Amino acid sequence: MPANLTPDYHRAERQFREAATPEEKIEALELMLAVIPKHKGTDKLQGDLKKRLSKLRNQEEKRTGKRDLFRFPREGAGRALLVGVPNTGKSSLLAALTNAAPDIANYPFTTTRPAPAMMPFEDIMVQLIDTGPVTDGRIENYHPNLARGADLLLCVVDLASPDPAAQFHETAAVFERVNIGFVHDLPENISPFGITPVKTIIVAAKYDQDEDDILLDDFKDTATTNLEICPVSAVTCAGIEELREMIFRRLDVVRIYSKIPGRTAEMKSPFTLPAGSTVQDVARMVHKDFADNLRYARIWGSERFDGQQVQRDYIVRDRDIIELHM
Repeated sequence: MPANLTPDYHRAERQFREAATPEEKIEALELMLAVIPKHKGTDKLQGDLKKRLSKLRNQEEKRTGKRDLFRFPREGAGRALLVGVPNTGKSSLLAALTNAAPDIANYPFTTTRPAPAMMPFEDIMVQLIDTGPVTDGRIENYHPNLARGADLLLCVVDLASPDPAAQFHETAAVFERVNIGFVHDLPENISPFGITPVKTIIVAAKYDQDEDDILLDDFKDTATTNLEICPVSAVTCAGIEELREMIFRRLDVVRIYSKIPGRTAEMKSPFTLPAGSTVQDVARMVHKDFADNLRYARIWGSERFDGQQVQRDYIVRDRDIIELHM
């Protein structure tokens, strides 16, 4: 099976070749692993990248005597990164969306280190990472790498501030200077050079202080952006469930439930795959032997009648139930 490596991967590979320090090499390898297509054709390459990354990390830990606290294993159906200027309410938003208890205070730079937590949505979990604030003169070293490896950015603005549109534009400009662009949808053709586009939602926090949507309407008029805007309040929880649903939708994944022949389907812990995945991709997630020896599958879902036989190239839909036959 051909690897079909993407422009994002080739850009990360070039970044690795040009890296001058172990830290830069580690960052590039992490990005290569984050963007490499996950299928049988890249299994060997993924294994090689992981070995090289592990070796470099071990060498750096021995050299410095420190472990990098800013690297987090990917968990759940996707990863969303909270970004914004100081005191927009990112930590309060994280607490409202998850069971985390971050430090929250009404002064700048309360959060300096990235803080991961898991957000429940229906029957899956999504990894959220709160990050330190950015300004025209400050961005943390971890911001670019975490942003490039994220599936989604949540740009948080304070709707009750004097100029939330300026907060948005300042945040976008800071990330653009490190070659990361806020976009609504990823373009079909991504250049291997220049700015890395990352899907972004604007979260308009402190919505409880907005009477009759006056502040929200003013923000929409002055922000001049095509990004989706979700108003929320961490105090009243207004908009929180809508934001959860928007995050899931923008991750562009499907939930697939497995069924063993002769048994009822397992409906508690679905597999999550990118939209457009096939039965073969599902089989590969279950076990390599299934992918290699799969003959056909039976499917229960909205697109086919219950139990219909489909072939390995059938494109699965959200909430399909699949029974694999070897």
